[in-house]
Amino acid sequence: MWIDSHCHLNYDYAPKSIEDLVREAASEGVTHLMTIGTDLDSLPKVVEISERFPNVHHTVGVHPHDAVKISEGDIDRLREAAKHPKCRAIGEIGLDTHYEHSPLDVQITQLRQQLDLAVECGLPVIIHSREAEKEMLEELTRYAASLSPGAVPGIIHCFTGTLEFGQACLDLGFYISFSGILTFKNAESLRECAKAFPLERLLVETDAPYLAPVPFRGKKCEPRMVKQTGLYLAELKGLDPAEVARITSENACRIFRI
Repeated sequence: MWIDSHCHLNYDYAPKSIEDLVREAASEGVTHLMTIGTDLDSLPKVVEISERFPNVHHTVGVHPHDAVKISEGDIDRLREAAKHPKCRAIGEIGLDTHYEHSPLDVQITQLRQQLDLAVECGLPVIIHSREAEKEMLEELTRYAASLSPGAVPGIIHCFTGTLEFGQACLDLGFYISFSGILTFKNAESLRECAKAFPLERLLVETDAPYLAPVPFRGKKCEPRMVKQTGLYLAELKGLDPAEVARITSENACRIFRI
């Protein structure tokens, strides 16, 4: 059993349909999929997909690229959307200075609002962090300190950070999710992180339709491919794939309450 903890089913997978993606994932042992919200415009489609399939759940949030687009009242819209019975987290939210489609100060402001919303709603967060580790860790530390004892803060999705950043996030209670990047030829530092971090705090994801793992490089990524990342993680850690599948799936079920 595998769980794709992060994919974007509302994106274009032509000629395949969403039904194809869910069915083919199931044939590879992928039992549940989390389709991730990144903006308010696409939210109705994300929700519609989640409602259509019993084994698909969703999140709501605004990606840091679009932070500058958040207007007055949008947090209220997210708050209302978070009440949906199949909504399992606030995200994808975070900081990204690689592209900086939104100024960093605006990203930080909107990240804080959405972190506070997660606390209010009692939901974990899905964090996007790219080339902003210092600022990200400051915000996550503030957020984690505001949680009730025992609450799961959330997931650092598609982890590509430093070993030090990852360990600091683990110390705050976060889980870490690896995508197909783990299998890329030039990802040796990431593989060292995967070896060092405890399996009890790890998940696997596709971030489909992006980042197809080896041996699917160059193709559009699909949820069924999460199995390859999971098998690769098992090989790195020298563990039975069945154990890695079980523990990463249990982690996802615990975080997302599925």
